[in-house]
Amino acid sequence: MRLLVRFMGFLFAAGTVMFLVGVGAVAGLIWHFSKDLPDYSQLQDYEPPVMTRVHAVDGSLLGEYAKERRLYLPIQAVPKLVINAFLAAEDKNFYEHGGIDYTGMARAGLVYLQNYGSNRRPQGASTITQQVAKNFLLTNEVSFARKIKEALLAMRIEKTYSKDKILELYLNEIYLGLGAYGIAAASLVYFDKSVNELTVAEASYLAALPKMPATLHPVRNRDRAIERRNYVIDRLQENGWIKQADAEKARKEPLAVTNRSNGAHTFAGEYFAEEVRRDIFERYGEKKLYEGGLSVRTTLDPKIQVMARKTMVAGLVNYDEQQGYRGAMSKLDISGDWGVKLAEIKSLSDISPWRMAVVLETSDQSARIGFQPNRELGGAISKQRETGLITLDGVKWAKAASGAAKGRTATGVSQVLQPGDVIYADPLYSKEGQPVEGQYRLRQIPEVSGAMVVMDPWTGRVLAMVGGFSFDQSQFNRATQAYRQPGSSFKPIVYSAALDNGYTPSTVVLDAPIEIDQGQGAGVWRPENFSANKYQGPVTLRNALRQSLNTVTVRLAQDIGMPLIGEYARRFGVYDELPNYLSYALGAGETTAMRMVTAYSMLANGGRRVKPTLIDRIQDRYGHTIFKHDQRECRGCDAPGGWKNQNEPQLIDRREQVLDSMTAYQITELLEGVVQAGTATVVREVGKPIAGKTGTTNEAKDAWFVGFSPDVAVAIYMGYDKPRPLGKGNAATGGHLAAPIARDFLKLALADKPAVPFKVPAGIKLIRVVAKTGMRAGPGETGGTILEAFKPGTAPPDNYSVIGVADADGRGAPGGQQQQPDSGFFMRPATGGLY
Repeated sequence: MRLLVRFMGFLFAAGTVMFLVGVGAVAGLIWHFSKDLPDYSQLQDYEPPVMTRVHAVDGSLLGEYAKERRLYLPIQAVPKLVINAFLAAEDKNFYEHGGIDYTGMARAGLVYLQNYGSNRRPQGASTITQQVAKNFLLTNEVSFARKIKEALLAMRIEKTYSKDKILELYLNEIYLGLGAYGIAAASLVYFDKSVNELTVAEASYLAALPKMPATLHPVRNRDRAIERRNYVIDRLQENGWIKQADAEKARKEPLAVTNRSNGAHTFAGEYFAEEVRRDIFERYGEKKLYEGGLSVRTTLDPKIQVMARKTMVAGLVNYDEQQGYRGAMSKLDISGDWGVKLAEIKSLSDISPWRMAVVLETSDQSARIGFQPNRELGGAISKQRETGLITLDGVKWAKAASGAAKGRTATGVSQVLQPGDVIYADPLYSKEGQPVEGQYRLRQIPEVSGAMVVMDPWTGRVLAMVGGFSFDQSQFNRATQAYRQPGSSFKPIVYSAALDNGYTPSTVVLDAPIEIDQGQGAGVWRPENFSANKYQGPVTLRNALRQSLNTVTVRLAQDIGMPLIGEYARRFGVYDELPNYLSYALGAGETTAMRMVTAYSMLANGGRRVKPTLIDRIQDRYGHTIFKHDQRECRGCDAPGGWKNQNEPQLIDRREQVLDSMTAYQITELLEGVVQAGTATVVREVGKPIAGKTGTTNEAKDAWFVGFSPDVAVAIYMGYDKPRPLGKGNAATGGHLAAPIARDFLKLALADKPAVPFKVPAGIKLIRVVAKTGMRAGPGETGGTILEAFKPGTAPPDNYSVIGVADADGRGAPGGQQQQPDSGFFMRPATGGLY
């Protein structure tokens, strides 16, 4: 008995020693791993990379920019269904344990022993808190050391942060596949929904993804994805978080995902979105753009953008088709499955409703075509094969490509198309404007290009931008990056400088041949009007601008001096520095469509400076405004306590006055005359007050129209990227090519707008004059007269005196210098009425 007692005492002592040694070992182990633990307190101030989102004026999404597609969502905004789905899949006891699930650890340990030596990855037993510790503070290394650190951090995190805070970090950090981080981004990427709109099946699928997002791909591994989704649905039902009926319905629901684009989300807004991206990058840098979670409200009006895109593309295509059909894009062997082969050819994604197709068979009456099949979310080619017919009506614009009829109007479809031809086609429409079922029209990508910019002339807000035919074809933005000669569309700047310095619309200048000695061996320059060898003699500034007379503009520039014109060109932002050569008065310098529409906007708004902008406001991830375009002061807009009959708010506009408001109105009236009876008469069909000017450069390499209504300004140019003539004669002018595009656009944009006349500024006198001579109309004289705008101190001339008579013999001042007048022919502006 005594021996038994002694033995039991020995065992107790040994057990105590072993326990103490074990406790010491564990304490030492904890101390060892604890000394190198990362600082978990940084979670309190954690700012995950969040995508920047860009919106149009109506709130529609224009674009998203991110390295990790993530939207940070506070836990209060996460629906209970979504929370329960993730708890069911990952950690159902999350709200009960202290950071470690010991039962789960034991289960994982048992599985590890069973699989020892099989090279299988050990089964995880991590709680959500442990996953937060790993994702934020540790690596993905598979080792016991990492698991110990993970457990230690989890316990410390649990003591420091609330369960809701930990869950919020987890739900916003996890990677869920397809480039989506966090549940908010994943909900958009997979289902194009906010988390509040997710069904039981959709929330369960997202909850199934954290452990193996690639393995559960919704297309490549659909069956396994559905199996795992249904497992989560079962756990939701088992835990009593959803009803049995809801679970059964969710299990039967197909796994339907949405292939959501990463590019611009507003149709035709690609050039605009890319310009905004560049702007943000230049302002704040790459990190802020792709990780800063900025909310950008742009100036883009989606309705106007679609109108601009539609009319600009139509103008480019119409011109290109008039040049003839250039043949198929490429040839394809159509034996076997032609759809797979066609799918490998790169097609333009932003020219809907155009679709790439291959010609399968042809006859005189029609050609059967097969359309390029779609690609599914996983990149697999759809098995569906869609076909259609191109009849003779669909190719009548194209000349015969081969045979005896080559170059002539085709009398059979087979003269234009051959089996294997890869082409573009879009629906064929009847004369009544209805699509003809199953029939299509041959299309070709235009070689010519161009740009359009639409602006609010009062604020500089860019409402729409078309930078070319297709952003997918070329990301070069011709609206802001293409420097082209504006031709005669620059002349209003010359005339503005003259009107702002004493001249009047009734000033008379000689339209006659002129020679300019350019000096220093540069030879003699002989500018000509568009209609060579046709001159009118003395003409008013109004009529000279209306008919775009070059010799008059040169004489006017010669008289007022190129340095003054250069100063006005700089004020208007057309050029930063204009050389002192008279040819530049005719638009020989290079500028952009954006600069031209900005300059004309200043004419439209009464001479106030406008700064073009694509962005109204930028907010940081916390909702603080960090940029606002509108810098006007609003006195009285803040009304603490509500309305108490105080004075109305006032907007204080401190923008620079770059042009006298009366001068701006005078030039507006002259440009309205260009539309009514000048080179831009096609725009008159809009039926609303429009002022504008066409432009055509040397050899017709660029065709322009820039103009405005009281509320919208537009600049359009058409030309080849590698400049070459657009044609010959009137058919290649701005009035024939660019102005019709402006007409079609303005008809759509102003369809619901009233015909509001341009506002007459205070001080302007409207006096009736003879339209041809500019002289005051006699009492009762109405035929051939117009109302002309004059500033105070000026009046219509009572006699005839002409600028430029002194050099009518053909001699001009050398080097573009201002020529001294000969007595009796030149009269300097004094009262502004005799020129």
